[in-house]
Parts: sequence; C-alpha cells; structure tokens
Amino acid sequence: MMQKYIRTFVPVDYAITDWASMQPFYSNLLARDLSSLDGLTQFLADWSELEGVLEEDAGWRYIHTSCDTTDGTAKDRYEYYITAIVPHVAAVTDQLHQKVLAAKEAHILRKEAQYDIFFRKIENQLRCYKEENIPIQTEIQLNTRQFGVISAVMVVEIARKECTLQQAEAHLESTDRAFRKEVYDKIQQRRLQDKDALNALYSKLIQQRHQVALNAGFKNFRDYAFVSMNRFDYTLEDCFTFHAAIKEEIVPLLNELAEDRKEQLGLTILQPFDHAVDVQGRKPLRPFVDATELVAKTITVFERLDPFLADCLRTMQQMGHLELASRKGKAPGGYNYPLDETGVPFIFMNAASTVGDLLTMFHEGGHAVHSFLVHSLRLNAFKHCPSEIAELASMSMELLTIPHWDVFFTNQEDLNRAKKDHLIHVISCLPWMATIDAFQHWVYTHPDHTLAERVENWNRIFSNFSDNLTDWTGYELVKTHLWQKQLHLFEVPFYYIEYAIAQLGAIGVWKNAQENPKQALNNYLNALRLGHTASMHKVYQTAGVFFDFSRQHIRSLAQFVRKAWKEL
Repeated sequence: MMQKYIRTFVPVDYAITDWASMQPFYSNLLARDLSSLDGLTQFLADWSELEGVLEEDAGWRYIHTSCDTTDGTAKDRYEYYITAIVPHVAAVTDQLHQKVLAAKEAHILRKEAQYDIFFRKIENQLRCYKEENIPIQTEIQLNTRQFGVISAVMVVEIARKECTLQQAEAHLESTDRAFRKEVYDKIQQRRLQDKDALNALYSKLIQQRHQVALNAGFKNFRDYAFVSMNRFDYTLEDCFTFHAAIKEEIVPLLNELAEDRKEQLGLTILQPFDHAVDVQGRKPLRPFVDATELVAKTITVFERLDPFLADCLRTMQQMGHLELASRKGKAPGGYNYPLDETGVPFIFMNAASTVGDLLTMFHEGGHAVHSFLVHSLRLNAFKHCPSEIAELASMSMELLTIPHWDVFFTNQEDLNRAKKDHLIHVISCLPWMATIDAFQHWVYTHPDHTLAERVENWNRIFSNFSDNLTDWTGYELVKTHLWQKQLHLFEVPFYYIEYAIAQLGAIGVWKNAQENPKQALNNYLNALRLGHTASMHKVYQTAGVFFDFSRQHIRSLAQFVRKAWKEL
C-alpha cells in the first residue's frame, strides 16, 4: 500500500557514513541559481529529498538506542550522528535558509498558503540560529539521552519477580490495598534513588537551554521555545487562559471524582496508591495477554473503522516496525517515529497488558496513520506537523475506536467499565497537562532558581491543579519529585500543552462521531492529509472542530464527556 520515496537527487545506493560523504549534496544546493521559479521549485524538491535521507537515518539510530539502552554500538552510532553530523548540518542549513528566503520574494510560491507557512518557519529558524549555539545544542542532545539511560535500569521486585516500573504499575490496580501500597512504595523508592541525579541533569539542561536563548537574543528559553516551535496560532496569554480555565472548570471535577472514589472504596483517607484500583473493587482489566494479541486485535478494530487504517498497521507489522512489550533495558515511554523515505513509521512502547497500554496503542496508531497520510506531500517540511496537529491525530483515534472496543472486552460490564474509565481519564488528565506546562513556564523564566525554590514552586503549581482529598502524608518527598517521571521535561521542553489542545479537539471529533460516524472519520482523515500546509485553525476546522481552549469551550466539552460517562 505504501510506495517508498524514489530518490532523484541523492543516489539510490547512498548511505550516510560521515559528514564528508554528505557535504557534496549540500554544496550542490548552495551553488544553485534560484532566479527562475523552476529553479527554486527543483531546489526545494532536492533539498527535501536530502532531508528525508538524513532524517530516516537519524530515526533508525534513535530507535535502536531506545529499544536497547545497553547496546554500545547503537549508542556510539547515535552519538556520532549528534556530535559529528548534526553540527555541520545545522550550519549549512542556516545558509540554505538564507538562500531560499532571499529568493522567495521574486516568485509566486510566496502566495501559496502551504509555502507561506514553510517560509514563516524558515524565518523563525533564522531568528533562532546562532553558530555559537551549535556545540551547546550538541551537549543538550547528548544530555537528554541520559534521562532514558537512568530510567531504563529502574526495576523493582514484585512477588519475587523483577519488573520494570511500567510492569509494576499494573499492580497498582490490585484490589488488595496493602499489596498496592507495597507496590507503590517500591516504585517510588526506586524513583527517589535517582532523584538527585535527575535534579542535577535537569538543572544542567535548564542552564544550557537558557544560554541558547540568550545567545539567540531572547530574554529566556520560554520565549525562544515559542518561536523555535513555530507557535503561530496562539500566545503566552492563551496558555495562561488555559491554566485558569482548567483550575476553575476541571479541578472541581477532580474533587468530585476523588470524593466518589473515597466513598465507594469505603476509605477514611484517600492516598496516592488508591487512584488506579477500580472503585467497585473489581479485578483489573487485562484486555490482551501479549504484544501479539494487542496488534492482532488493534488491526481488527482499525479494520472496522476503515480498512485503510488496518492496512497501515499490517504494513508496519510485516516490516518489523512494531516494538511493543516492556522489558528491562528499554527506554521508558512510547512514540511513533515517522520514517520519511520509507513512509512506514515505527511504533515503540512498553506494554504490560493494561488498559492504559491499549490506549497507548490506539494513540500511537493514530500517529502512524498520520504518517502514512502525509507521505505523498510535496516537501518533507510539509509532513512534519506541529504537535497540536500531530496529537489531534493520536487522541482522536483513542476516542474514535471506542465503538469497537468489544474486540478487547467481550463482557458488557468490562466494556462499559473500560469506556467509562477512559472518558474520566480524558478529562482528568487535563490538569496534569496544565501542571507540566505551568511548571515549565516558571522554570524557564526563573533559570537561576535553587532546588528549594524548585520544590516550593512545583508543590504550589501541583496543588493548583490536583484534587484536595488525596492525603500525601508520608509521601511528601514523592509528591515533590513527581515531575521527574515526565520524559518531556527532559527531552522535549515545552512539548505538553499540545496534548491538552489536541485533547479538546479530539473530544470535538468524537462528539461529531456520535451524530455521523462516517462523516466525522472522513473529516478527521482529510484534516490529517493537510500535514503542515495549513494553519492549526484550518486543520481543526477541516476536522470539524474548534481550535479553542477558552474557559467556556472547556466547560462545554467537559460537560459533554461527563454526561457520557454518567450514562455508562
């Protein structure tokens, strides 16, 4: 179903070895005459092809390091790319940006919407680029990898069996309160063993990122990030509006849910380890046994929605582009990595047979479908969407699959329970998204803060967006370091509010699907096909939803979802 991109500029048999082998292609581009429209168009096509070659090679280097953090060869290949190739590419890319921006005014391309965004992104990259930042950014990329290295070796012993933390967390759904407390304590004690190392790593990254921002002429890294991430469609003030809306509209729902949980579990005190267990004391849901069953049943669900979606996953399975089961030595988290030349992405995750893992599979499957849909776009840059669009693809897929969850849950009670739990999660996760975003705003506008100030402000922000019923007595140190489990803070700073924006859009897509499932799915797929050739507002409009995170809009969507879970 997917045709690999056929090279016309870079030789078909060329494979990246070092910068010297790549330099002639960039020299060729730099020497081009862009005075004609045809010349500029061909230049952009060839540059795009070269980027695709580079990014797919980089993708595989990253994938291999996350699949096995102990693989020394994979580590060396990835670090060679970061230290010996990326710095040269960054410098020459700045020259190409200057060249193409100087040429664009003379040509009609600037009047096309898709190229307008492309050129605006180039302008932002030129604004953010400074040669003296190249070695700092190299160090940052090497340091961010340390989070995965530290986290990958975190294991605990549960019932005389060594478990990764992801595997151990599945036991937090146990109906035996003493047992789940024991599991929770072991997980947190293991995390806290590395709290000082993670604090030191984060402090180092904050200082390095702040220096990058100062060198580029920005007051702080927060302001630099908004430009470098091409946030054309919303402002800092919009983020603060979102934070306030979540505090006013969603936190009261958290309190309502916590009160209900406490009452149904018959507890006098609700503690941190009581939040994953079923409120009615039912055994944990286990929707699949292993990764093989997870893939097979997900394909069935996708087939019911649209055969194209199932074909995407089948192709990935046939090509070995699925690495799903949790095991020691794997980096934490999950992702869908687009591979620009092949057009067939790679899904990585740490499945431990939970409902959360099932949702991760649907989520990353949504990203994967998006990768397939944008593969035919003219330029490589058009295929790489801002996260607010990318996460709309993944979070909408979680909700669009709901009518077909009977593939995983044959018992009606289990099915309704899984649906209700997820709808509650859709709303209750919004405050955590606000917490992480607000924390980053504080961190990067106070780059010289002390560890004591970090603790104080994390606790202040966390309390703004969490329920007031959970008793953290005895777990104060755990609460103080909860942020350390969030990969994004270390590896992709300021990438988090996008989840919230996209979650609101996804609820809108799902709401439309209640009235006309086929039309809602078509609108969703048509929106994804746009890639980054249109504004976020246009993409969301094509999907049939609003790009809006005002208090009124959040209230409306929350009420809709709350009504839906109350009916289950």
